[in-house]
Amino acid sequence: MDIKDFLSGSYKQQYEYKSFMPSLVDHDWTLSDGDLLWLLSQADRKLGELNAFSQLVPDVDFFIQMHVRKEATTSSRIEGTQTNIEEAIQKIENIDPEKRDDWEEVQNYVQAMNQAIESLRSLPVSGRLLRETHHTLMQGVRGEHKLPGEFRKSQNWIGGATLKSAVFIPPNHTDLPELIADLERFLNDKSRPTPDLIKIGIAHYQFETIHPFLDGNGRIGRLLIALYMVSTGLLIKPSLYLSAFFEEHKPLYYDNLNRVRTHNDLGQWLKFFLEGIRLTSENSIETFKAIITLRQECEREVISLGKKVKLAQSALHLLYSKPILDGQDMADGLSVNISTALRLITDFVRLGILQESTGFKRNRVFIFHKYIELFK
Repeated sequence: MDIKDFLSGSYKQQYEYKSFMPSLVDHDWTLSDGDLLWLLSQADRKLGELNAFSQLVPDVDFFIQMHVRKEATTSSRIEGTQTNIEEAIQKIENIDPEKRDDWEEVQNYVQAMNQAIESLRSLPVSGRLLRETHHTLMQGVRGEHKLPGEFRKSQNWIGGATLKSAVFIPPNHTDLPELIADLERFLNDKSRPTPDLIKIGIAHYQFETIHPFLDGNGRIGRLLIALYMVSTGLLIKPSLYLSAFFEEHKPLYYDNLNRVRTHNDLGQWLKFFLEGIRLTSENSIETFKAIITLRQECEREVISLGKKVKLAQSALHLLYSKPILDGQDMADGLSVNISTALRLITDFVRLGILQESTGFKRNRVFIFHKYIELFK
């Protein structure tokens, strides 16, 4: 089927309302739109550059975890949480009690993403993987009673206080087995020549349209993009996340998804999606370049510490994975006593690597501010 000929689905009469039944997606796709083909080539090229660059960065896994934290913060913010990346990095005791629920949701997202990436070693991108990821995402937070780890067994809707006033009503829960099975086949069928970026663009739209969970569909649907890219080798490392692009263009994100359903305009959604891939890849490359520059600057600074230089270099490594910390964190991370850790922190403050954030004389917290800024 040519993407321009796509028919999104039809409405199905339920009791006192109509749910949207999307067309199945597991079939051959062809592209005849020149603009779409050009955007695909640009996105592919930039993604390839990002892959190559990520393999050149020493200790890249430290920095990948900051990308995951940024994604967790941004994807959760689209759903209404208020946690920023500085708060997401800190310990819960340093978080305002009124913000701790939001903080917990972001931590769950980080854990869910890391577990899902690890699970790809033994599981394909599948309903099972998404249910396990959803279970982690929803533990102990708002929505924890909405069947974590299970597909819904009742009708849900988007927008509006009731079904009658809903903006969009996804397919009835009785249609989920067929739709999820179709989506699984589509994601894992390697016999058809559909380009991977087109495939995951279609799959993200289809997942959001199916809306298979009672809560957390947006976060799982955005996480699905990274999981598919890693599972297919499009990404060697999970270094690209689209939530920042989707948040920056939030009205367009929702409008383009909805336009597929209302106008059968799958092509416009895919153009938006591919532009997101291209721009986000460029931004990620620039972040990696800035990390390398900052790392070189900091390593030059710590050379001035003389006999302490080896310990200082180990401290720098610690800061890449824990850029907000207190004296005890430094002592534990370096396996030194607290007085040694505090002296080293004092050196880092003097060199401009760390900044004290509380203004207190006790229970002080220090921030590797220049590093965190690279992920904003």
